[in-house]
Formats: sequence, structure tokens, C-alpha cells
Amino acid sequence: MTAKVALATSNEGKRAELAPLFEDLDLELVLPDSGLMNEIEETGQTFIENALIKARAVSVLMHLPAIADDSGLSVKALDGKPGIYSARYAGLPSNAVKNNEKLLTVMSEVPDGDRGASFQCVLVFLRQPDDPVPFIGIGSWEGEILREPRGTQGFGYDPLFFVPGLNRTAAELSTGEKNRISHRAKAATQLLAKLRHDPR
Repeated sequence: MTAKVALATSNEGKRAELAPLFEDLDLELVLPDSGLMNEIEETGQTFIENALIKARAVSVLMHLPAIADDSGLSVKALDGKPGIYSARYAGLPSNAVKNNEKLLTVMSEVPDGDRGASFQCVLVFLRQPDDPVPFIGIGSWEGEILREPRGTQGFGYDPLFFVPGLNRTAAELSTGEKNRISHRAKAATQLLAKLRHDPR
């Protein structure tokens, strides 16, 4: 029997990426109302803290177990920024085009050899809001920031995130390709392994 689990995001792109990864556990990922997500204050200083905040809030409001993703882009030349502020880098409401434009402007003087970056992802699973032992998966994906966007797939900073080993941006990869190598895929793999062997 398929179990419903709240996915703490209003980002359909994230749901589309995560849903296939959790299919073999027979979990149906249910999105909360977008207004609900806008009310959650991400007051943590790390991806882990913010993922837990979102998972707890959604679990309380939807009366379901919850999975939360907190992820973002970390640019070496910017001392890790935009980091936990990736989604709102250019201000609120969140706008991917404006975020990308701001990143390109801020990095306009950064030479090509110093444009290394990584996508970071933390996925947490709570059985209930006060679950004292949440399951956590962490993933990282290394790349470089281009000087102009390329590709139409994915979302967020994907058009600027160049993957040297593939000679393509994240936005030029199919969902299947991305789900094999991305930060989110790596975090999901960790989380799934823990859920499969859960003795509780």
C-alpha cells in the first residue's frame, strides 16, 4: 500500500526530481499548498537546520511523515555564497532568472580558472514532528559557473552550472541523467539506504 509523505516544498521541479527516487519504497510525495511553505521561516544557519525546520512544520500542518530538502549553490570565489540563501539571493519573492542575473553580475570579474562551485543538498525524513532521530542524507555535486546560461531543463541555477566531465550544464541534462549524478540524487541515495534498513 502506497504511503503518503509530505514533501516540504512548493517547487514542482524538486518533486519531479525526487518522486522517481522514492518509487521503490512505495511512497507518494504530497506537496503542501504554496501559501503554507511561504509561512515557514527558515531561520537556521545551515542546510540541515533549515531542512529540519521545514520538515517539522509541514509534518505538523499536514499530519503526515515529512521529507524536506534544503539545497543551494556554494561558490568558492564568493566564500560559499549564496549558500542557504540561494533561492532568495536576489530577494523575495524568489525568482530564478533574477538570482542567475545577480550571480553573473557578482562574478563578472572572477577569472575562468576560479569559478568553481558546488550544489549542496540535505534531505531529512521525519516520522512525526517530534521524531528525535531523523534520517538525514547529504549530497554534493561539483562544477563551475559559466558566464551565460545554457540549456532549458531543470530549474534554479542549473543553466549556469557547468559539469566538466559531461561538458554540459545541469540544464542540458535529462532528468534521468541528473538523477544519477546530482547532489539531490546522492542525498536521496543516502536517505533511501537508511530508510530501507530502518529497524523501527
